[in-house]
Amino acid sequence: MTTAPIAPPPGGPRRLRLLSYNIRSLRDDRRALVRVIRACAPDLVCVQEAPRYWRPEGRAAWLARSTGTVVLSGGGRTAAGPLLLGRPGAVEVLGRYDRLLPKTRGLHARGFATALLRVPGAAPFTVTSCHLSLDAEERHGQFELLLDQLAIAEQGVVAGDFNEHPDGPGWRLLASQMWDGYPTAPWGGEFTSVPENPYQRIDAVFATPGTTVLGCGVPHGLPGVTEADLRAATDHLPVLAVVELPEKR
Repeated sequence: MTTAPIAPPPGGPRRLRLLSYNIRSLRDDRRALVRVIRACAPDLVCVQEAPRYWRPEGRAAWLARSTGTVVLSGGGRTAAGPLLLGRPGAVEVLGRYDRLLPKTRGLHARGFATALLRVPGAAPFTVTSCHLSLDAEERHGQFELLLDQLAIAEQGVVAGDFNEHPDGPGWRLLASQMWDGYPTAPWGGEFTSVPENPYQRIDAVFATPGTTVLGCGVPHGLPGVTEADLRAATDHLPVLAVVELPEKR
């Protein structure tokens, strides 16, 4: 389903634009990647596959600087790939809760980049960027651990590359506790992989029930986002969401 592009949130400091993007360790066209991120004008960026071996902090800093953001949490070895970036002044960081996950021998290390954040007028909330396992059994355990991250605050957003389809058991578990952004408020494209011929939705944004999803999907047709850049930037398509946080009580 494709509708009009998401406009900048009108007023309302409790509204945020959040982008989730697997950047494949910056191995593709970095200039195209930067153009896509900047055109989406996000307040928050949940990155997956941030560089984590050779000078990871420096390359995370380069990505933040190039996209007009700052590093909020994650990156490098602290979260095994996931990284959180934010527009300067968009949020206040109250705490960082990055988590390295139990690792199955022979499989990649995985982790969560999680930050407790606050915006004016809204209750504190968490944002978690994740990149789950290719192994079905390990992945299901990671879905369960994602629910643990939600205990940090009453409200939260989880975004990432889940390596599972919406009919999978782990995805259905998460969707039983949170809003799945795209079917809740579909906008733009549905499928996120692969850019040359999208045929599956394995990347998503989820929000706790008190957080309103105003629109969510792949930003096809957004001004400044070209199909050529989407194909060149990395091996996933990004997911852009606009959410409205509940008013602080």
